Amino acid sequence: MSIIATDLDGTIFKGQTLIDGVKEGLLKIINEGIEIYYTTNNSSQTPSEIKDKLEYLLQLNIDISKIITPLVIFQNLYSDDKLNIFIYGSENLKKYYNVLNSLVEGCKMLQKNNCKFIVMPCNTAHYWYDDLRKKVKIPILSMPREVYLDTSKNCKKNSKIGILSTEATLSTKVYNKYFDKKFNLVSPNKSLQKNSVNKSIKLVKMGKIKEAEKAIRPAVSYLMKIKCKKIILGCTELPIAIFAYKSFKKIKQSKVFIDPNLLLANISMKKYKRF
Repeated sequence: MSIIATDLDGTIFKGQTLIDGVKEGLLKIINEGIEIYYTTNNSSQTPSEIKDKLEYLLQLNIDISKIITPLVIFQNLYSDDKLNIFIYGSENLKKYYNVLNSLVEGCKMLQKNNCKFIVMPCNTAHYWYDDLRKKVKIPILSMPREVYLDTSKNCKKNSKIGILSTEATLSTKVYNKYFDKKFNLVSPNKSLQKNSVNKSIKLVKMGKIKEAEKAIRPAVSYLMKIKCKKIILGCTELPIAIFAYKSFKKIKQSKVFIDPNLLLANISMKKYKRF
């Protein structure tokens, strides 16, 4: 199979504008059975963000595994314990490395204290999940994966599944990694994200639970209106807002909402009992 690698900025697009003739040229290459790899030395964007940009500009489906960035190269090298890695690049790449090292340190501490498995009750932290697994010997449960498996038991293929979460969780696509295989994962538009979801999360952190419950309603109504079969509450604060004045029993009986932390807690208890 033939392969061609192309740069992005200045070759495929300039800023936010597709360069004339690029789409036609790429289609011709694809029709010839040639694989295209999209490469960049810019580490300010994640592969997921680049995929979204390319798909928007080209109106083509882009395989994320064909996007090569400094982060991708770093992740491939990170599993080799013999390497001493020095990061020279954007703040995004340095931040990824620093957060990852902190998570690895915590996981290794748990491993040293004979923990049987690890759970991470944070949605966004699962952005580092694959690299964590390379450095830690004991199992780490994946919250997005468990949510996906639970949804697969109750929803038909191609069902519309809503997600409410922070912008960080949305941009890192920790849920898309699983759900895009089988479902149509949708989130509120930018206006609702800012004025409903983000606002509700902030209000919960401020202890203003009643106001948070009121703030999240428009985003929930939107997802219900477009007939989402399930709504993932992909942020620790959101179940508090959604179920502010309902009993714990009501939460467990809810047929629409999925609380990833509650699901992970139940799975963890079942797993613990098997040891």
